[in-house]
Amino acid sequence: MTNSILTNSVRFVVLILLQVLLLNNINFLGYVNPYLYVMFLILYPLNSPQSFFILAAFLLGITLDTFEDSGGINAIACLVIAFIRPTVLRFSFGISYDYQSVKLSNTPFEARLGYIIIVVFIHHLILFSLEMFDFSHIFLILKKTLFSGIFTILLILISLTLFKQKQR
Repeated sequence: MTNSILTNSVRFVVLILLQVLLLNNINFLGYVNPYLYVMFLILYPLNSPQSFFILAAFLLGITLDTFEDSGGINAIACLVIAFIRPTVLRFSFGISYDYQSVKLSNTPFEARLGYIIIVVFIHHLILFSLEMFDFSHIFLILKKTLFSGIFTILLILISLTLFKQKQR
């Protein structure tokens, strides 16, 4: 239990620092910006209580909003992901999630990729919709969601491959 708390705490701090100090300075072509901190929401333990996950998602989002001075849009996007994650997990992994037998590292690649894609695109769509807050810019919102989402998914997949835990 304490190992899980320590791992998630370190992941929380490292992803926030990486996002704030490095990734927020990448703005390719004006609308492609990776949001690697979403990986914290994806990798948070599936068997942990939902209330702890919602609190952690809020803390993640509000911390980023504090550093970015973005008025709470990251917190809202993270909270939405925290609330819909059980539904997305059930959709992606099926009945094995209902029986609490899912471990993200042991799932088929297609199911894991589907889960990552759904979480990232929903997060980005909410984030950019709140950033623009004007649906007359719907094509810009969708363009930023698509390209930043693809870049974020690639970074998450690369990170998961590089830091893959050894199977015992």
